[in-house]
Amino acid sequence: MGKIETIELALLKIDEYDELKAAMIESYAHMPNAYWQKQHIETLLNKFPEGQVVVWVNNEFAGCALSIIVNYGRFENQHTYREITGNLTFNTHQADGDTLYGIDVFIRPKFRGLRLGRRLYDYRKDLCERLNLKGIAFGGRIPNYHKYAERMTPKEYIEQVKHKEIHDPVLDFQLSNDFHPYKILQGYLEGDKESKEYAVLLKWDNIYYEKPGQPTIATKRIVRLGLIQWQMRPYRNTEELMQQAEFFIDAVSGYRADFALFPEFFNAPLMAENNHLSEPEAIRELARHTDRLLQTFSELAVSYNINIITGSMPQLQDHQLHNVGYLCRRDGTRDSFEKIHVTPDEARIWGLQGGNQIKTFDTDCGKIGILICYDVEFPELGRILADQGMEILFVPFLTDTQNAFSRVRHCAQSRAIENECYVAIAGSVGNLPKVHNMDIQYAQSMVFTPCDFAFPSNGVKAETTPNTEMILLVDVDLDMLRELHQHGSVRNLKNRRSDLFEIKMKKKTGNQSATTA
Repeated sequence: MGKIETIELALLKIDEYDELKAAMIESYAHMPNAYWQKQHIETLLNKFPEGQVVVWVNNEFAGCALSIIVNYGRFENQHTYREITGNLTFNTHQADGDTLYGIDVFIRPKFRGLRLGRRLYDYRKDLCERLNLKGIAFGGRIPNYHKYAERMTPKEYIEQVKHKEIHDPVLDFQLSNDFHPYKILQGYLEGDKESKEYAVLLKWDNIYYEKPGQPTIATKRIVRLGLIQWQMRPYRNTEELMQQAEFFIDAVSGYRADFALFPEFFNAPLMAENNHLSEPEAIRELARHTDRLLQTFSELAVSYNINIITGSMPQLQDHQLHNVGYLCRRDGTRDSFEKIHVTPDEARIWGLQGGNQIKTFDTDCGKIGILICYDVEFPELGRILADQGMEILFVPFLTDTQNAFSRVRHCAQSRAIENECYVAIAGSVGNLPKVHNMDIQYAQSMVFTPCDFAFPSNGVKAETTPNTEMILLVDVDLDMLRELHQHGSVRNLKNRRSDLFEIKMKKKTGNQSATTA
């Protein structure tokens, strides 16, 4: 092969049939008469011109990919090549089908090694996404199987090819292009002696597929986060506290943020009026303000058109003290979340008890999870939320010392990597000398990402100045997470050894996505 000057992908035209026929004869020399008749190509072009594509190298016909659209449920997983193509009539093609089915891909021998096949498959993937199809499927030949057929089954052969113990030129190529084997098809392609007429059903799932005809929440894909690094200072009453909260909500909504995140126990300054009481009594008095603060937050979410995560507040539930926060959506609905793990200090001094709600929340900006401070240090919680489809994890926190902050910070970043999601943390700064057990705070609010090429190399999207009252505005792209799940350098969610271990809920309380009025 001489110097390559041009490589071009183009839709197949019927006047290129003679070149296609010659290329097929050359490519399938081991299978005599294995070329499409002209009427077959005419039918394909009439039914589905977008599905038939040619790759040209230096203006020379180098290879081709042919495909149809089918309703895959009609054929289930067991079918033959003649069945899927309607006995080569292609009457199985349905424009309103759900799956792109590959019926042929070939590259002329002289052009192999140029990764032209990958270009053809990339075209198919783009077409699948553009047409909103569930995915791609086809029966992949295993041309080297005849060498091993006497001593191993097709299943054993495929496993050894997957583990690189056997080389199969076709199957190796499919696996390297993100196609996954689902089933062995017996008697698939009549006359395929090399494969002993076996094929591997290979699939590629379109992560952008949206089922048509179902009402869905309009979901933004570029989401702006507003993190509020809250200064602890004395407030005379709840009205003065919420004036400061509204100031920040006004500020981040003015920049068209989709979320405002407040820290854990942001309302702790109100305990100063009860500093003459014991710590357990003072925090229970603070819990009396929670309903009023929640109502104000709900009103602000609607009036400022922003989803507010209220941080957390103490709340009495059946005479038990819990650490509870709220998601106040801009459409007027709201949901609660609870701190699952209370720290030894919180249990000993305040008598706080852990909740049992572990759930994700549907929003107009995707599915989110919320963990309060200490909870982010337990990786099982993040994994449960990730399994429920979480894309952004919010962590309101409160830490007094730098080493306490470091625990939250590094664990939060770990959750972003292992769960392939964004994590936003927001904390409080300053001092409260007139509130027992709340005298000092240390914080640096941050947004973390997975560590891969599409994201910052250190996994930190943005961060505030430590121990300074301020806001942080950050845009995150949810589609980048989808790409990561499918094509990342590593795929932490996908590569889990679920055959060896699993994480599951013991209680059913609150473990589903939440959307309540």
